[in-house]
Amino acid sequence: MTTEEPKKTRSTAQKAVIGTALENERRFVSAQQLHRTLEDQGHTVGLATVYRQLNSLSESGYADSITIAETQLFRACSQDEHHHHLVCENCGKAVEVEPPSEEWISTTAQAHGFEVRRHEFEIFGLCPDCSASAKSQ
Repeated sequence: MTTEEPKKTRSTAQKAVIGTALENERRFVSAQQLHRTLEDQGHTVGLATVYRQLNSLSESGYADSITIAETQLFRACSQDEHHHHLVCENCGKAVEVEPPSEEWISTTAQAHGFEVRRHEFEIFGLCPDCSASAKSQ
């Protein structure tokens, strides 16, 4: 048995704990928020490990990643196909939505002399709960 084997097991266990915690979230969360949740549940996982694993999940397509106010947020990805969201800027709640058609995207790009290579489409605002809360203040 080498000294590397326990390290691999721990890393796998940490990855699983982080992945499960992310899957249990119904909103976009920051690495710091997820780290705090893990600590509250009694898990010992470093913040750097949470960042690294969330970025790895995002790069592999198992998590969505967006940026709000210069903060990277993550959400477990429930679809294998390309998709888009309505995102609450206050609480991070997300709803998957249909974007404008691919034809509209292509036509609009061509009208301005662009060749589409990829696109990102997220709509940001306040969810009904946060909107109602803001109006009552």
